[in-house]
Amino acid sequence: MTRSTFIANRLREVFLSGSWIANTNYKQQLASITWEQAIQKVGTLNTIATLTYHVNYYVVGLLEVLNGGALSIRDQYSFDLPPIQSEADWKALVQEFLSNAEQFIFQVEKIADQQLEEVFVEEKYGTYLRNLEGVIEHSYYHLGQISLIRKLIIETNKR
Repeated sequence: MTRSTFIANRLREVFLSGSWIANTNYKQQLASITWEQAIQKVGTLNTIATLTYHVNYYVVGLLEVLNGGALSIRDQYSFDLPPIQSEADWKALVQEFLSNAEQFIFQVEKIADQQLEEVFVEEKYGTYLRNLEGVIEHSYYHLGQISLIRKLIIETNKR
């Protein structure tokens, strides 16, 4: 197994089909969330919809680079979720996110192992490997938040 395949499999686990580390994944978690739950605020925490948008924002940005484009994303815009006003809006966001995750994984699998050690866009961003590992860590971090926020919402709505 190549290193790129190994990394792609880890991405597949967190986004689409895994349960080894977190006992869940984005696809599983997001499928069970209604649009009302997705936009429900819990204290000062981000909403589930905002976190979904945020992770997708970075996946799209890195996917653009893997497809030969420029790195055009900026941290300051990563939480700029357009309004979610219906189940259709929420489902569209989830579908876009899962589709982007699939495309991202497909592109990661095609990376030659030697490219993993090359500079990602600019020296200050580190290597391709560092960025891909960062996506995995960042995604698990926010998946944990989504899982906890979902549990808080369910408990709050029981009362």
